[in-house]
Amino acid sequence: MARGGGGGCCPPMDLMRSEAMQLVQVIIPAESAHLTVSYLGDLGLLQFKDLNADKSPFQRTYAAQIKRCSEMARKLRFFKEQMSKAGILTSPARLTENLEFDDLEIKLGELEAELTEVNANNEKLQRTLNELLEYNTVLQKAGEFFYSAQRSAAAQQREIEASQSGQSSLESPLLEQEMSTDPTKQVKLGSLGGLVPKEKAMAFERIVFRATRGNIYLKQEAVDEPVTDPASGEKVAKNAFVIFYSGERARAKILKICDAFNANRYPFPEDVGKQIHAVQEVSGRISELKATIDMGLAHRDSILKTIASDFEQWNHLAKREKAIYHTLNMLSVDVTKKCLVAEGWSPVFASSQIQDALQRATFDSKSQVGSIFQVLNTKESPPTYFQTNKFTSAFQEIVDAYGVAKYQEANPGVFTVVTFPFLFAVMFGDWGHGICLLLATLFLIAREKKLASQKLGDIMEMMFGGRYVIFMMSLFSIYTGLIYNEFFSVPFELFGKSAYACRDPSCGDATTEGLLKVRDTYPFGVDPVWHGSRSELPFLNSLKMKMSILLGVAQMNLGIVMSYFNAKFFRNSINVWYQFVPQLIFLNSLFGYLSLLIIIKWCTGSKADLYHVMIYMFLSPTDELGENQLFSGQKTVQLVLLLLALVSVPWMLIPKPILLKKQHEQRHQGHQYAMLQDTDESVGAELGEHHEDSNDHEEFEFSEVFVHQLIHTIEFVLGAVSNTASYLRLWALSLAHSELSSVFYDKVLMLTWGYNNVFILIIGIIIFVFATVGVLLVMETLSAFLHALRLHWVEFQNKFYEGDGYKFAPFSFALIREEED
Repeated sequence: MARGGGGGCCPPMDLMRSEAMQLVQVIIPAESAHLTVSYLGDLGLLQFKDLNADKSPFQRTYAAQIKRCSEMARKLRFFKEQMSKAGILTSPARLTENLEFDDLEIKLGELEAELTEVNANNEKLQRTLNELLEYNTVLQKAGEFFYSAQRSAAAQQREIEASQSGQSSLESPLLEQEMSTDPTKQVKLGSLGGLVPKEKAMAFERIVFRATRGNIYLKQEAVDEPVTDPASGEKVAKNAFVIFYSGERARAKILKICDAFNANRYPFPEDVGKQIHAVQEVSGRISELKATIDMGLAHRDSILKTIASDFEQWNHLAKREKAIYHTLNMLSVDVTKKCLVAEGWSPVFASSQIQDALQRATFDSKSQVGSIFQVLNTKESPPTYFQTNKFTSAFQEIVDAYGVAKYQEANPGVFTVVTFPFLFAVMFGDWGHGICLLLATLFLIAREKKLASQKLGDIMEMMFGGRYVIFMMSLFSIYTGLIYNEFFSVPFELFGKSAYACRDPSCGDATTEGLLKVRDTYPFGVDPVWHGSRSELPFLNSLKMKMSILLGVAQMNLGIVMSYFNAKFFRNSINVWYQFVPQLIFLNSLFGYLSLLIIIKWCTGSKADLYHVMIYMFLSPTDELGENQLFSGQKTVQLVLLLLALVSVPWMLIPKPILLKKQHEQRHQGHQYAMLQDTDESVGAELGEHHEDSNDHEEFEFSEVFVHQLIHTIEFVLGAVSNTASYLRLWALSLAHSELSSVFYDKVLMLTWGYNNVFILIIGIIIFVFATVGVLLVMETLSAFLHALRLHWVEFQNKFYEGDGYKFAPFSFALIREEED
């Protein structure tokens, strides 16, 4: 039975059942299709079905527009990279005049062409500048080589002139003798200068020497600072070199080796005057190039700033257009190609809003024909849509992580809002730790607007998303901490004086023996006198263990009751009488009875052994109970409950498959004769209907249904025991949290306090704070959270929750922006 939603833009939120959905068909004229889809995207209440699933993306109607949008997105990514390199930030999206898609495409193309040209010119100028800077370095270093060589040559000339006229000594070089005797025999040497990477310098020198068989003179020296390589644009440590060689063959070999070692070569004049002129010319060109490059960068920055002011708006428009055309590709084109047909799911309450959007689109596009909106009948399962707010969304996500609810089945999220933080608090109960969690959560809530707009880390993002879950967990932790009477494991007499006092001064605090009840029972929670006593652990263990069983049985009963409401809602009487009733009887015949015995024992103060009662209820049901009897007629009650538990098992197993088979036979009885009609048209119509029905209903397999019911019955019977035992984790984790807190307080804080040393006390306080935060407020919080999650997913939700639905995913620009953020 579908529930009608309230009218208006904000229908009453109902988390118990998902919103009533409908399959709608919209026939849109081609001229207003784009604007219609745009308005529906702004509304965000229609989930389109893909009517072209059999077509590839390239065969669809708007493939060309999608390609244009992708090209625009590429240009915008290029602009963003350029802005990030230049250190220019984008401005927030501002409301300006509406820019058409075609105009934006042209504008982006012009800006990309201009920016590409500016970048290419800048790269060319930068490369030329780097070459000139290298050339300048080579001129300086080679000038130093030639200057030192000229000085040594002049010194040698003076030595020759000072020697005996026409006489040569044995020490004079042979070349000098030939030069002095016959100037026409002097050898003309060629030279090459350049820069080679420092790490390749030794190999370069060795290869050149070997290739020319030593007929070269090479001089190299390291450049003081790394220079920018013209090819790569990166800073590289280099050596300046000058090579003197003889002959063209040697020159050709040296040039090839330079290319292989990425050694940049530069011309170097041998004349001193030409060297000075070359240095001056290069310095002048460097100054001119730097000025030109600065002007080019300023022009580029001005272009990027212009882009940055409108970048967010353009980016939003490009993504919006791409989303619109993707959606239009899901629509089928009419045979006349004058209209598009859309199908999709929408909430019932949104019908009027969708129709308003269609009318506005028709009017704004000046279309002569309006869109047609109609509701279709279907047997498809609709999507699940819960309207949540910032408080309930995190709790709903906890449920959805297990599985999305089937359409309009009972939603565990309603109960999770309360039961999840409460079960967490049962394990985490300490009102001191609860206050710490509360303060941290209040900080997140107070600054939620600022934090929502920032990019947080993964862990911080999860904490911020679940801030209201943690807020509820902290409130319930304070509540259970007051019940346990623990503040960082220290008890306080907050609600009055303890009900007990020592009989004599010797009894102290070590034991409850010797304590007399002198006042009324402590009004709220655990009496502080239990803490630190010898019987503290047995008392609190018994209390928390029994409380865990009571809470577990109560929550499992709630799950079974919810299965009743599901069955009533879907009008499934078989599940009411042959699933809900026997399950309720079986669970409460055993563990409901145990819960009753716990309450009676608490009220009467009996010393009966409940373990013995429950074990011998099965092993020896007819034996007398003796001192374990809690009320008169207990033996008869136990026999009746045991009989009901035994009867409920076949009650769950046998009738349901038989009744399902009977229902199937009644539903399909006589279908093979239903096609006889008077006219051919009616025969054809019925044939179509029968064909659809035959597709909808598969052949009934009794064996499969029976095996499925057998598995379900065994799972429930065994699960009743294991699930009840699973709730004992509430006791175990509560005990662990309490004992850890007590150890940190007694063995760290109080131990260091006893030394009467300020330095040791400060160290103890630091250790206590870090242990409390790291272990109790982080690790224990996570542990209790995971255990509470397991109790809800396994022990509670498996009693009634199928969770095999799928989420309502409407076409919405707001959701697209959230996913981008």
